Amino acid sequence: MERWMEEDEEAREIRRKHADWKFIEEQPEPLRSALKCFVELGDLYLAAKIAEMGIDEFNQLRIRAKIPIVI
Repeated sequence: MERWMEEDEEAREIRRKHADWKFIEEQPEPLRSALKCFVELGDLYLAAKIAEMGIDEFNQLRIRAKIPIVI
Protein backbone atom coordinates (compact mmCIF):
# COMPACT_ATOMS: atom_id res chain seq x y z
CA MET A 1 0.00 0.00 0.00
CA GLU A 2 2.77 2.44 0.92
CA ARG A 3 4.56 1.67 -2.35
CA TRP A 4 1.42 2.56 -4.34
CA MET A 5 1.05 5.81 -2.45
CA GLU A 6 4.67 6.69 -3.26
CA GLU A 7 4.15 5.84 -6.93
CA ASP A 8 0.98 7.96 -7.04
CA GLU A 9 2.83 10.92 -5.53
CA GLU A 10 5.72 10.52 -8.00
CA ALA A 11 3.27 10.46 -10.93
CA ARG A 12 1.46 13.52 -9.55
CA GLU A 13 4.76 15.41 -9.26
CA ILE A 14 5.68 14.57 -12.86
CA ARG A 15 2.29 15.80 -14.09
CA ARG A 16 2.61 18.99 -12.00
CA LYS A 17 6.13 19.68 -13.22
CA HIS A 18 5.35 19.30 -16.93
CA ALA A 19 1.91 20.91 -17.02
CA ASP A 20 1.53 24.27 -18.77
CA TRP A 21 0.01 26.12 -15.82
CA LYS A 22 -0.45 29.35 -17.79
CA PHE A 23 -2.58 27.47 -20.34
CA ILE A 24 -4.52 25.70 -17.58
CA GLU A 25 -5.29 28.92 -15.70
CA GLU A 26 -6.51 30.57 -18.92
CA GLN A 27 -9.19 27.90 -19.44
CA PRO A 28 -12.81 28.59 -18.52
CA GLU A 29 -14.62 26.48 -15.97
CA PRO A 30 -15.19 23.54 -15.93
CA LEU A 31 -12.14 22.88 -18.17
CA ARG A 32 -9.70 24.44 -15.70
CA SER A 33 -11.00 22.27 -12.85
CA ALA A 34 -10.94 19.17 -15.04
CA LEU A 35 -7.31 19.76 -16.02
CA LYS A 36 -6.34 20.33 -12.38
CA CYS A 37 -8.20 17.16 -11.42
CA PHE A 38 -6.26 15.23 -14.01
CA VAL A 39 -2.96 16.63 -12.74
CA GLU A 40 -3.81 15.56 -9.19
CA LEU A 41 -5.45 12.18 -9.84
CA GLY A 42 -4.40 11.08 -13.32
CA ASP A 43 -7.96 9.87 -13.97
CA LEU A 44 -8.78 10.64 -17.60
CA TYR A 45 -12.37 9.39 -17.35
CA LEU A 46 -13.19 11.53 -14.29
CA ALA A 47 -11.51 14.61 -15.74
CA ALA A 48 -13.41 14.23 -19.04
CA LYS A 49 -16.64 13.90 -17.08
CA ILE A 50 -15.91 17.11 -15.14
CA ALA A 51 -15.09 18.90 -18.40
CA GLU A 52 -18.33 17.59 -19.92
CA MET A 53 -16.31 16.16 -22.83
CA GLY A 54 -15.67 12.79 -24.35
CA ILE A 55 -12.43 11.10 -23.38
CA ASP A 56 -10.82 11.68 -26.80
CA GLU A 57 -11.78 15.34 -26.78
CA PHE A 58 -10.46 15.83 -23.23
CA ASN A 59 -7.27 13.96 -24.13
CA GLN A 60 -6.62 16.53 -26.88
CA LEU A 61 -7.05 19.30 -24.28
CA ARG A 62 -4.65 17.44 -21.95
CA ILE A 63 -2.06 17.32 -24.72
CA ARG A 64 -2.41 21.07 -25.32
CA ALA A 65 -1.93 21.60 -21.57
CA LYS A 66 1.26 19.48 -21.80
CA ILE A 67 0.14 17.16 -19.01
CA PRO A 68 1.82 13.78 -19.48
CA ILE A 69 0.17 10.44 -18.88
CA VAL A 70 2.35 8.68 -16.33
CA ILE A 71 2.21 4.90 -16.24
